[in-house]
Amino acid sequence: QLNDAEFNQYIIDNAKLFKASHHSNIDDFNTFKTHYQSKNTTVRTLNWWSPLLKIASVIVIALGVYFTFLNNPETVFKTLASEKISFELPDQSKVELNAQSSITFHSKNWENNRLLTLQGEAYFKVSKGKVFDVKTTQGLVTVVGTQFNVKQREQYFEVKCFEGVVRVTSNNITKQLEAGDTFQILNGAFTQGTTKATSPKWIDQMSEFEAIPFKEVLAELERQFNIQITLKSVDTNRLFTGGFMHTNLEN
Repeated sequence: QLNDAEFNQYIIDNAKLFKASHHSNIDDFNTFKTHYQSKNTTVRTLNWWSPLLKIASVIVIALGVYFTFLNNPETVFKTLASEKISFELPDQSKVELNAQSSITFHSKNWENNRLLTLQGEAYFKVSKGKVFDVKTTQGLVTVVGTQFNVKQREQYFEVKCFEGVVRVTSNNITKQLEAGDTFQILNGAFTQGTTKATSPKWIDQMSEFEAIPFKEVLAELERQFNIQITLKSVDTNRLFTGGFMHTNLEN
């Protein structure tokens, strides 16, 4: 379960393919008998450089892979259903990670390359510094120092800016958001709106929606309570405005 497990398994699997060079071949019996009877001893010069060069090549490749991957380890934060976590990045930027979400980044040289990959939803309070990028499957969010929320689902991508300035690029659409602006792509359709909130509601144990297909509401309900909902004769594309608390499933 360590970060280098996959790399170590790669070494083990590929080491099975290594074999010694065929620098010495055994003669068949008749040839050996002829040589023995004639007492003509054939001296064969072994090419020691060939196997040594192959071994050296393997060592060089292994060192290259080590310094490329193990010397620049990947850090992953991940949440389960109904779980939320808070953590700090190497530059003291703060992250709140919602349920069933993950963030991946390289800690080495973070100050000069502040790039992370998000799956799910997270709220960021970014420390001032070099450009800070949040990469998702549906878009790229770029900031310098600000507070914003990013939600990335299968057919739903949303960014809300609560402080500072955010630049969002998705589906060939690039917009600059200021505090109170929102960016949304739902089923391929883009809309831009506003919010009066100063932070996302989910960090206060509440999910809220505004004209969102009901299926997205139910999916969030499943994430927050670790349940599975079975539907029958329900129009999940109807738009829903409202919310629910994360602390009481009966409500």
